[in-house]
Amino acid sequence: MDSENQRKAELKAFLFITIILFPILAVAVVGGYGFLVWFLQVLTG
Repeated sequence: MDSENQRKAELKAFLFITIILFPILAVAVVGGYGFLVWFLQVLTG
């Protein structure tokens, strides 16, 4: 029974990471890089 609960918890964690966390991190990294490039262009002309 404990093994089944652990398996469900691991599945929930996996789904959370793949569906929610990784897309948010990807958008944040790409957006941050774009902002950095834009800001450097503003500073350097």
